Amino acid sequence: MIYFYPKDDSPGCTKEACSFRDQFDVFKEQDALIIGISAQSVESHFEFAKKHRLNYTLLSDEGNIVRTLFGVPTNLFGLLPGRVTYVVNKEGKIIFVFNSQINAQKHIEEALRILKEMK
Repeated sequence: MIYFYPKDDSPGCTKEACSFRDQFDVFKEQDALIIGISAQSVESHFEFAKKHRLNYTLLSDEGNIVRTLFGVPTNLFGLLPGRVTYVVNKEGKIIFVFNSQINAQKHIEEALRILKEMK
């Protein structure tokens, strides 16, 4: 499971990241890994993960190359990076996409729903 988020330590992104953290064991039971990606630096991710005790991988995409490859849209006239979650199967195929800039919590709920349906 891969999720793209706009920015470390912003209110919505912190809520989303902590919700993924709090549901980590549920994702693990579904045999799923969690990977969060945003454009902040490795150092920013390190501090964000440390501050909020995040127990999964954060990747830095400073040039937005991965974001572009995944086709993650921007919002607000291109000013705000999008918030999109991808559920990827073991073969590397994207099987579900959830896009919601505002409803950060729904990303966790939708990803878990799809993972449970797959079992």
